[in-house]
Amino acid sequence: MPTVKETFEAMAGRFRADKAAGTNATIQYDVSGDGGGTWHAVIKDGACTVSAGAATNPNLTLQIAGQDWLDMLSGKQSGQMLFMSGKLKIKGDMGLAMKLGSLFQM
Repeated sequence: MPTVKETFEAMAGRFRADKAAGTNATIQYDVSGDGGGTWHAVIKDGACTVSAGAATNPNLTLQIAGQDWLDMLSGKQSGQMLFMSGKLKIKGDMGLAMKLGSLFQM
């Protein structure tokens, strides 16, 4: 099982440019608990870069515990269920949040 940090290090390589036409956004991920931290992804002109640290002005911010993040990526939990149970908090562009799963190959 990868660590939270490893999932973010691999994220840009899992980006699906074919699904991102017209998407230009900055997404911040605030991951709490063991191995947590803050990362942000910038999607622009069909490319994605992921960096450690906070974004200046994100279009979307996701807050989630580290284990829930890993469970979501592995398919043990769905983002929708985590959101409905309050374990995934979303601030900003809800339309972008709904589209996130299709932008990255899991």
